[in-house]
Amino acid sequence: MKKYFITGLLIWVPLGITLWVLNTLIGTMDKSLLLLPEQFRPKAVLGYDIPGLGAILTVLFVFLTGLLTANIIGQRLVDFWESLFHRIPIFKSIYSSVKQVSDTLFSSSGQAFRKALLVRYPHQGAWTIAFLTGTPGGDVARHLAGDDYVSVYVPTTPNPTSGFFLMMPKKDVVELDMSVDEALKYIISMGVVAPNGNSNNSNAG
Repeated sequence: MKKYFITGLLIWVPLGITLWVLNTLIGTMDKSLLLLPEQFRPKAVLGYDIPGLGAILTVLFVFLTGLLTANIIGQRLVDFWESLFHRIPIFKSIYSSVKQVSDTLFSSSGQAFRKALLVRYPHQGAWTIAFLTGTPGGDVARHLAGDDYVSVYVPTTPNPTSGFFLMMPKKDVVELDMSVDEALKYIISMGVVAPNGNSNNSNAG
């Protein structure tokens, strides 16, 4: 009976968590409708709310923003917008940092999180999966002169959004022949879901 119960959990838990994440994400995006004047909101026009409409409008707005800023005029508007932000003392520091990170992560020319690595962490007798984020720069690179170093991000499990930033000698880093998605699945599953898609306990009886 215990076996059947665990089998049922393995089916419903991933589905439940997936639906919960989607519901939370869509619910958050639906709040974008609050930016509309009250008389233009679905409840005022139709008499009832439409779940997911705010999410659709958010995606459409982001797409149109990218479309408009892809040309020269749009890029000039963005430059003007950012120049205003850079004049606000505290805001400019936060915005600049977030902008640099987002440009690195989402730019098609960026190399961050493009490679999965195997590194020794937290001590020489242990190994874990990390992601390449670049190379040390600025004054840090000057102090590390003499050796070839790389910057890596070591995520925690099962929540890979938190982790540790390390600078390690390139010779101590092993590049893995697996995609970033496969590495993330391996980390989130705490090693249960192997990179080839097989479960480590698939032969458990």
